Amino acid sequence: MSVSKEFLLGLPKAELHLHLEGTLEPELKLRLAQKNHIDIGQSTIEEVKASYQFDSLTSFLMVYYPAMNVLQDEDDFCALAVDYLEKAKKHNVKHCELFFDPQAHTSRGVPFETVINGYYKGVMKGREMGVDAHLIMCFLRDMSADSAMETYKAALPYRDKILGIGLDSDERDNPPMKFAEVFDMAKKAGFHITMHCDIDQVNSIGHIYDVLHKIGVERIDHGTNIVEDPALVDYVIEKGIGFTNCPVSNSFVTSDMKGREIVYLLQRGAKVTVNSDDPAYFQSYISDDYYALAEKYDLSKEDMIQIAKNSFSISWISDEAKKKYIAMIDEYAKEN
Repeated sequence: MSVSKEFLLGLPKAELHLHLEGTLEPELKLRLAQKNHIDIGQSTIEEVKASYQFDSLTSFLMVYYPAMNVLQDEDDFCALAVDYLEKAKKHNVKHCELFFDPQAHTSRGVPFETVINGYYKGVMKGREMGVDAHLIMCFLRDMSADSAMETYKAALPYRDKILGIGLDSDERDNPPMKFAEVFDMAKKAGFHITMHCDIDQVNSIGHIYDVLHKIGVERIDHGTNIVEDPALVDYVIEKGIGFTNCPVSNSFVTSDMKGREIVYLLQRGAKVTVNSDDPAYFQSYISDDYYALAEKYDLSKEDMIQIAKNSFSISWISDEAKKKYIAMIDEYAKEN
């Protein structure tokens, strides 16, 4: 393979598919559990690590949501964001747009303001570290459309702290159109819009069609099943709609990392990107995902540079900032 892990670690990049709740490393989970006097059923780092076991999206979520009980006050949410951003800096992430799930916390009695203010404090500390961090508020699709609307309204007083709106969690029986009304409101209010279209779901291609042609998203999270419909592939290429792909997390919940689909889309000129999704659970941060994909599919240095450029191209930053970061990639490639 012609691209090294060291090159990929230093490559300037943006991360656009990262769940803050999925960055809860065992060490921080145990520390917060002890601080907040919460019995998590584990008392050592090794026991926490052993609990991070799953073989499907459903089994992953059964581990993922209970772990959040350790997050109680603003300091906890801030600590979680800072813990991730320190790692992101080591992977030379220059810009990131971070998912968070307020309903996972408000549903267990944590006020919305605690969640948003805590995460935002972390984001501001990230910026001080040199990582341009922003927040994307996601709705949990396995909760009701009314709950999403209630959450959206609760967020409006904090809209200056929220860059965009997303949709995540269990897609089974929870199609995108279930949330059409709230996303229409969010678009009209000027929020950026994205939605998860998870891999190999029932009616995946129908969901992708709906998010593109009915909801009108700016990008799709995961979404590799789009290769099943050549007309949709042509459409996203024409419109410049990007994909936030997560090869390592894909490999945990399906038989492969959907690498063939990612490579096909890349070669067609679609704006695919590589991201880490829930790195604490998959033990793979963004450069690790870059390397895993490059190694398995023998991708070139030029391929990986294009993926990094795509990450800035489809990010929600100014054209001037995009040019700055892409020039930074070119300079890095020239020197390495």
